[in-house]
Amino acid sequence: MDKIAAIRSFVEVANCGSFTKAAEHLDLSRLQVSRHIQEVEQWLSLRLLHRTTRSASLTLQGEEALQFCQRILSEVAAMESRAHSHNSELVGSIRIATPIGLGQHSLFYVVDRFIKIHPKVNIQLVMSDSFAQLVDERVDVALRYTEQPDENLIARRLMTIDAVLCAAPSYLDSATPLLEPIDLLAHNCLIHSAQQNWPFLKELQAEHVKVTGNLKANDMGVLVSAALRGHGIVRLPCDLANQYLASGQLKEVLPEFTTPGQTLWAVYLSRSYQQNLVRAFIDFTALQWQLDIKKWVPAH
Repeated sequence: MDKIAAIRSFVEVANCGSFTKAAEHLDLSRLQVSRHIQEVEQWLSLRLLHRTTRSASLTLQGEEALQFCQRILSEVAAMESRAHSHNSELVGSIRIATPIGLGQHSLFYVVDRFIKIHPKVNIQLVMSDSFAQLVDERVDVALRYTEQPDENLIARRLMTIDAVLCAAPSYLDSATPLLEPIDLLAHNCLIHSAQQNWPFLKELQAEHVKVTGNLKANDMGVLVSAALRGHGIVRLPCDLANQYLASGQLKEVLPEFTTPGQTLWAVYLSRSYQQNLVRAFIDFTALQWQLDIKKWVPAH
C-alpha cells in the first residue's frame, strides 16, 4: 500500500465531495481512488466517508482523520521542497487562475521570467474573468481584483491598478459632449459583465452611473477591440489602457473625475501542498510589481 497516494486520494475526495471529481483531479481512475479509500479505512479501522451514487461526505471520524491527513501531506510537500532547496532549485507544478487581460499582458511577462529562472517548474494558467473555485478547479494560487479577499483564504496584496474611461477619437469626434458622469447615459458604453455600475470620485464625492450599451462581454480584450474600432466608451484597467492612451489610439474621457481602480490580490488555500512553490511565485510576482499601475499622463 502506498500510504501517501492513498492519503492524497482521501483528502481529494473529502474536498471535492466526489470520487469522480477526485479521480479527474488526481489523473487516476475512479476505481483506483475507491481502492485508496478502502485501504486507508482498513489501515485506520475506521469508516471515513458516507457514500452515495453521486457524492461522498465525511463521517465524524473522517473529519478528524482529514485534519491529520492534510497535515501529513503538507509535511511531505515541505520535506520535498527542503530537499530540492539544497540544490537551489524549485521543482513542481503550479496552477494559477488569473483574469484574462492580466494573464495576457502583465502576468505573462512575470511567468516568462519565473520559468527562465526556475526551469523545473511547470506553470498552468487558468484565465477567466470569473473567480476561480480553488478546490473544484485545482487552483494553487488565484490572482483576484477585490477590495475584500475571502477570509477563508490566505491573501497578499500585490498592487492597485488605476482605471480610466476612454474611447477612440473617431467615436468622440461625432459624439455628444461629455461634461459629467451622468452624460454617459446618452452614450454607447462597452460594458464588462461584472462592471455595469461605473464609479466616480470628485472632491471626495462619490457617485455611480449605471451605463448602457450594445456590447457586453466578460473579456476585456473584446472590449478593447471594440473601443479601438470606435464603437463606444470603455472603462479599462490602466495596465491595458496605457499603451493605447500613449499612442493616441484611445483618448481619456471625463479626466476631471477619478475612476477608482482595483486592488489585485494573490490568494491561496492554507492546505495547499505546494505552499513553498506558491509562496516563491507570489514573492517573485510581488517583487516584479512593487509599484501600483497609474494612469498614463502625457508629458508637458
